Amino acid sequence: MRILAIETSCDETSVAILSFSNDRVRILFHEISSQIPIHARYGGVVPEVAARTHVAEVLSLFERARAFDGRSLGSARDAGSSSRRFDAIAVTQGPGLATALRVGIEAARTIAFATGVPIVGVNHLEGHLASAWLIQENRRRWKFPLLALLVSGGHTELVLMRDFCRYRVLGRTRDDAAGEAFDKSAKLMGLGYPGGPIISQLAVDGNPRAFPFPRPMLKDPSLDFSFSGLKTDVRRTWEKVMSSPRKRGSSINEIPGLDSRLRGNDKRQLLIPHFCASLQEAIVETLVAKTIRAAIKVKPAAVTIVGGVSANRHLHEVMQKELRRAIPSVKLLAPATGLHTDNAAMIAAAGYWRLRRGEKSDWRRLDAKPEWDL
Repeated sequence: MRILAIETSCDETSVAILSFSNDRVRILFHEISSQIPIHARYGGVVPEVAARTHVAEVLSLFERARAFDGRSLGSARDAGSSSRRFDAIAVTQGPGLATALRVGIEAARTIAFATGVPIVGVNHLEGHLASAWLIQENRRRWKFPLLALLVSGGHTELVLMRDFCRYRVLGRTRDDAAGEAFDKSAKLMGLGYPGGPIISQLAVDGNPRAFPFPRPMLKDPSLDFSFSGLKTDVRRTWEKVMSSPRKRGSSINEIPGLDSRLRGNDKRQLLIPHFCASLQEAIVETLVAKTIRAAIKVKPAAVTIVGGVSANRHLHEVMQKELRRAIPSVKLLAPATGLHTDNAAMIAAAGYWRLRRGEKSDWRRLDAKPEWDL
């Protein structure tokens, strides 16, 4: 089965064509057009700008896919035609930005009408889960039940996969996601957008205990998360230390070179690595502690981390260490390198899971589901 997939849920436009044969997966074509340079000037994603950009980019990516082997993406209406390069279409239906989602959906509906091939709407979160399955090493070790920590700019969830397409959400954020905490904190410090990769890079040279940021909801018996309070504490701490950094007994007095006479940009440059390291440590400790607690409770065969924040190397290192200490029999699957962020390859994989169960959507009624839960 060959699947054409389209992803336009937020600020990445992506088109892919994947081939599936039993457990063998081949990525025949896959490109992502990121809008980060566009939205960086605003410090975050502007929905209307994202949607308008998707229109041009999805057409451009279709042209590249068509030129991939010189054949048309959808020249034949006959579902059995050998000239067509795909057997089905998978498109992100939600969750995401409504206007952005509809660009990809309308493109998919048009192609489904023109070619007559089946179409399936995919849950974006299921796509992230499928991104780990795309890694060949992980497919060999893929056993159920599987516990997934899904952590991105808009979502932080602990999901128990009982089987393909069978999920139980064990815990989710009650307010802001971990990725948003990274992004908003980076914006506060003037580091740009997106914040996660920048903070992770700068944290290498910082002291993770310099600022005692809270580990939200660690004492709460549930497996839910909350990062709004952490964001508030980060803002207050930043404003306070930038005006008067020294305080008796404070751990920031141990920062080399910190002088009360420092002002403005000099002080900012000195404090940023330690601030980033402390923030990263607070988020990572919270994510790992909740995941370990969930793993002890449900006893999965394996654990995986997916979503944009899964690219954080420190998160993987700490998770690996704590899993070995607490539950040595549970393995951490390899990170989906290159497939962490939003992409069409993961949508194709999730679409394949649905299609092989006999599921498909009616292209006439397919519409966006911006608040679609897993």
